[in-house]
Parts: sequence; C-alpha cells; structure tokens
Amino acid sequence: MKLKLISILFLIFTFGLVMAACSSEQQDSSDTDDTASPDNEVENNEQSSGGELNIAVAAQPPTLDTHLTTATVALDVTRNIFETLVTMNENYESVPMLAESIDVSDDGKTYTFKLREGVKFHNDKEMTSEDVVASMNRWLEQSSRAKMLLSGATFEEVDPYTVQLNLQERASDTLDVMAGQGQFAAIMPKEIIESATSEGVTETIGTGPFKFEEWKQDQYIHLSKFEDYKASEEETSGYAGKKEALVDDLYYHIVSDTSTRIAGIQTGEYDIAEQMSPDNYEQLLDTPNVETYTYLSGTNSMFFNKKEGIMVDQTIRQAVNAALDMDQIMLASFAHEDLYDIHSSYNNPEQAYFVSENGQDSYNQGDAEKAKQLLEEAGYNGEEVTMMATRDYDHHYSAAVVVQEKLEQAGMNVNLEIYDWPTLNENMTDPDKWDIFFTSTGYVTTPSQLLALNTDFAGWPDDPTMIELLSSIRAAESQEKADEIWDELQGYLLDEYVPIVSFGHYRSIIATSDKLEGFNVFRGTIPWNTSVKE
Repeated sequence: MKLKLISILFLIFTFGLVMAACSSEQQDSSDTDDTASPDNEVENNEQSSGGELNIAVAAQPPTLDTHLTTATVALDVTRNIFETLVTMNENYESVPMLAESIDVSDDGKTYTFKLREGVKFHNDKEMTSEDVVASMNRWLEQSSRAKMLLSGATFEEVDPYTVQLNLQERASDTLDVMAGQGQFAAIMPKEIIESATSEGVTETIGTGPFKFEEWKQDQYIHLSKFEDYKASEEETSGYAGKKEALVDDLYYHIVSDTSTRIAGIQTGEYDIAEQMSPDNYEQLLDTPNVETYTYLSGTNSMFFNKKEGIMVDQTIRQAVNAALDMDQIMLASFAHEDLYDIHSSYNNPEQAYFVSENGQDSYNQGDAEKAKQLLEEAGYNGEEVTMMATRDYDHHYSAAVVVQEKLEQAGMNVNLEIYDWPTLNENMTDPDKWDIFFTSTGYVTTPSQLLALNTDFAGWPDDPTMIELLSSIRAAESQEKADEIWDELQGYLLDEYVPIVSFGHYRSIIATSDKLEGFNVFRGTIPWNTSVKE
C-alpha cells in the first residue's frame, strides 16, 4: 500500500504544526525599534497593485539557467520566474508546489507526482508531464547535488498530469534534494530544454508570478507581472503557498558598491537593497524611513585537510577546536552581536529537522590549557600549520586572524597565507598546499548535502563511522529515526572526528524602504505578495 505523503505534508503546511518562535530564516529583529520582525510586519494590502519594485543587488548573475548555477543573486532573481515540483516552507520542510500530490512506494524507490492542472508557462503553453520529465531529467544530469545523491534516478511520464521518479535505492531525503535551492529544479517547457546548449537554455520561460523581459548587462534585469499566473491557494510559507505579483514591474539593479546601495535606499531610488555590509548595520538602524532585516544565512567555518599533513591527526584537530572561543571569532567577523548566533548545530538551528545539541560540550571551549594537553598527547613538536584565508570576504579574514592568535597561544606554529578568492579556491583542491582554510557555507536541509561531510570536497573526510551513519540516515524509514541517527553523528563529529570547525551562524542584512507592504524575507528577499505604498 502506498504511503500518502502528501496528506502529511499538507497538514504540516496548512496548520503549521511545527512553528518556532522565530521561523526559519524569517526576518529577525534586534532590540532596536527600527528593525523589522515577523511581529511588526505590515499586513499585505491585497487591493494594492501596480507600479514597480526596484531591488539593488551586489553582483550580476552568471546565468539565469537555474539548473547550472548556485550563485545566490541568480537564484534570487529566477525564483520569481521559475517554480519546482516541491519547495521549502518556512520550517525548511519539503512541500508541494507544482505537484498536487505525492505518493511513495512501500520500498521507497518510486515517487509518483500528480501535477496541478491548468498551470501555464509564460509562453501561454500549459504545463504537462512532458515538460516536467524533460526538465527533471536535465536537472538530474546537471545538478551536482542530484548527481551525488540521486545517482541513476530517472523521471518518466505516466499520463499527461502524472510523472514518476524511479530511484536505484531508497533515499529518505529525496524530496529535500529536489527542494534544494542551489541549482534548483526549475520546470521549463520541453522545447526550451531540448534546445539548450552546454552554455544553458536560450530562453527564460517558467511558470512563476513574474516573467522575464530584459537583461541589460551590468545595469539591470527587468521582470514583469505574469497575468495568467495560477497561484496556489495554500497559505504563504517560505517559498511555498500563495504568490501574487502585486507590482507590474520588478527591476534588479546591479549595484556593486555598498554605499551606493545605501544612498539609493535613502533617496528612494531603490525599494530594497540586498547584501548590506555589517559595517553599515548601525548606520542603517539609525536611518529614517528605512527598515532593516536580518536572517540566518549560513555558517562561518574552517575546514581541515584530512588527506595530507599535520591535520590528518584527529587529536591535533581536537586540540585546535579546544583552543577556540567562538564568541570572539564571530564578533570579530561580523562586528555586531545581532548579526550572528552562537550554536553548535551543523545545520540551521531554526529548521524543523536535523537540529542537534549533541556534542555541544566540545563547542566554544576557548581552553588553551586543554589544547596544549591534547597537542602534547599527539606528539606535536612545533610543526608549521599552514592556514589559507582571503580578504575578499572580511569575515573569513577576521576569523583567521583570531584563530591564528588562539592557536599560537596554545603553542602552535601558524603561518597564515592570504589569497584572493579565486586563487584560494584553486589552492584548496591541492592537499599539498594547506592544513586549514576558511570559508562560509550556506544552509542545506539534510546531512547528506553538507560540504563538511562530502568525501569529494576539499578536506576529504573519509571516516567509516561518518559514512555509515550518513547512509543510515538516508535509509531511515521515518524522520524521527533519521533525526536520532543525526544526533549520534553530530555528537561524533564534534567530540571525536572534527572534520571542520563551525564557529557559528551568521546573519545577512537587507534594507528596505518603509513604504513596502507585505514584504517578507526567507533566505533573502521575497518580492511576491509585496506592494509599494504611494
């Protein structure tokens, strides 16, 4: 008998059975009255419509083909244009979007998706199974996440409004992988998929509330309201539920200079400014007619080289971890206590699943004497530790400076090498060149997607216990069991294996005009359901 997952998903989605005091990546408030929060968000005025919304972003997208890119700015733009079979609600749970229902076979190897009928693409063609199959099979081939976690999977058409996903083996995180946002699984017309080249699709056509109009390189990307958009009737939550284009035009202005984005918000040239610097946070809070939003974005971390060199020794990695004071590192990195959270979780501490406090006694120790003792046990004899960081991202460099100081206080010989970001990315693939490198990683929803546990990623974790527990999580028959195994694994990672050190969770900053109605934040700006007061 098939498990009717969709009934469970819609109950969670509609009634909000797992509601946190502050929802996942929802806009968060500081103690300052000028900062917007879920409680003081203005209500959406459904009568307001028309006009335009101007958003200032820091960089130009490399492409608008979502199957090919993980660039945040590209995903922020294209999320208005494209939709997916399943997506994430505000608790990071996978819920239907273009799918109406989802059935899973008893062996967990077959997923059957019943599609919503009457959904139109921006070229006025109705979406059917042939479009979904073409799109999803291309995504399976292009997405690095899908290739790693859904290897050998295929989609096939059952009837015009039903598609089937066939897996090689049971994978309990299948829907989470499909709902992931990097290289997200956009549904496009079959003919667009078939005409795509290695450079990407040649037309930008989806089913979302806004359609593509123009990309003026280095200046702006223009989207317009899709009049025939078929919205879900479910309650808005994260990327899921009801979406309405309440403005006629949406402009993403490419503005690399932070001060120019701030000036544009102050003068009213822009309604929203993304990726604001922590250095400007206090200034934004004190700026009249400007609302300031923060949201959890990811972790600030350092990765150990476990293939070659001194950090192959697990006890030395434990010593490094013991020496670190995470409060000092995160304050140096982000300048204001509002802009980071100290928490031992490998995953977003606000999501519904895979959040654990196991191993927290090994987190944020700041104990130089314990570090010295562990180094002595490991037989450390003053060998040089090579750390790599970049000044291209201030929070990477600032963290590295504090870590160097803490390790030297514990008696380690540290060489901090500074590179531009492209060079560091090149060097980190060569295990001869480093022992530790500094980075930050965005959130994923399941342990199997964590870069820290990816055996092919720089750092090369190859621990039998880790691999066995990860496999058990993916094969788990219930979320409760998967969470139980993750609790065990996180404790093992923090207490013993230590593949990385996650210093804490950082918050990104968005500034907006106070004239916005219905504005919301989830992993960034949500332009739908937003209007501008005259």
